[in-house]
Amino acid sequence: MSEAIKVMLVDDHAVVRMGFKMLLESDAQIKVVAEAENGELAVTRYMEHQPDVVVMDITMPGIGGLEATERILAKDHSARILVLSAHEDSVHPKRVLNAGAMGYLTKRSAAEELIKAIRSLAGGKRYIEASVAQQMAVQQFSGETNPVDVLSPREFEVFMALAKGKTTNEIAETLSLSPRTVGTHLYNIKQKLNANNSAEIALIAMHAGLIAP
Repeated sequence: MSEAIKVMLVDDHAVVRMGFKMLLESDAQIKVVAEAENGELAVTRYMEHQPDVVVMDITMPGIGGLEATERILAKDHSARILVLSAHEDSVHPKRVLNAGAMGYLTKRSAAEELIKAIRSLAGGKRYIEASVAQQMAVQQFSGETNPVDVLSPREFEVFMALAKGKTTNEIAETLSLSPRTVGTHLYNIKQKLNANNSAEIALIAMHAGLIAP
């Protein structure tokens, strides 16, 4: 029998990780060797356990999944990262795939699809959920560019929090940054997107399909 695929689960909710672990280990060919509840830990534990596939959430306190993906790949460019996210737009998958992730699934996808995706990545193949891939293809085909593409990973996280109505202090606490640093990001976001205030930022996020109207 071939060796089991070693998986690391990264999600800030312990219940979610437990559910995924039970689900994945119902397949004899998959073994969860490590877990992490934030991006910083994900980078450390990746280096300790060297999993074959990382299943990464995007939105977490501290450094999010996007930045954690970049940091892991900076240390090991052959890392295979599958992003599992609640976001169903085409902006988030484009960002994580540009950062080097090999796969993208939404959290509502079926259990069998998650196992299939992990097997694909372990075999060196990309895996993008069909509906997401279709949305990305349509956007690319129509030549649409998204204004938020100009933001860095950290700026994008701050932008999303602002668009959801979070204050500078709340964002600082969630992302483990100083309010001053958040202020700097906010200034850069406004400059790059030509936005004057939080209401305009929320409007840009709405038009990009990132938050519901």
